Amino acid sequence: MASKKQTAVGGGIAAALVLAVPLIANWEGKRNDPYLDIVKVPTVCYGETRVEMRRYSDAECLALLDKGVREFAEPVAKCTPNIADRPYQLAAATSLAYNIGVSAYCKSTADRRFDAGDFKGGCAALKFWNKAGGRVVQGLANRRADEYRLCMVGL
Repeated sequence: MASKKQTAVGGGIAAALVLAVPLIANWEGKRNDPYLDIVKVPTVCYGETRVEMRRYSDAECLALLDKGVREFAEPVAKCTPNIADRPYQLAAATSLAYNIGVSAYCKSTADRRFDAGDFKGGCAALKFWNKAGGRVVQGLANRRADEYRLCMVGL
């Protein structure tokens, strides 16, 4: 039988997925055919880089997004247990990790602040990740502002 903490974390991840999937879909956009992203990384569907670069159907893209977001949410929740049962903060952190990678997220100021119980500070630190190729990108600044707004819900 699952412990109360495991149930809360599982429920936190499920709720975070409901919030994170549309957020990520909106900011990543969907392209069924492979393309090079802003820093020349081969990408397809909703920002997916970990698959074969070929044409995907709409249904395949959505399935990849759902699977991918879960694959990011679970390690983010493990890396930052203080937000594992906080769906808004976990969804925002998952969106960031989906964009920058789990390893980078787990070394981030946002992670450190969340771990310290500074939830507002962790949310603010999401906005630090607004650059690509060493320059500020307005689209990333806008995405981080959206993640920040979601992150601040309930704080």
